[in-house]
Amino acid sequence: MDISCNCGENRNIECTVHQCAYHSDKENYCTLSKILVGTHEADPQVKQCTDCMSFERK
Repeated sequence: MDISCNCGENRNIECTVHQCAYHSDKENYCTLSKILVGTHEADPQVKQCTDCMSFERK
């Protein structure tokens, strides 16, 4: 996956994870042009089973 930072808020991707390196410091948006959503479960049934695979800790 090509992870590229557009370095401004991407208003198509809302994010409230302030610990992520790609979180906008100004508002609750991601600064990546796209993200990858994955899972840690074999058969995900609820949203808690999904993960943002683009997450990088600040």
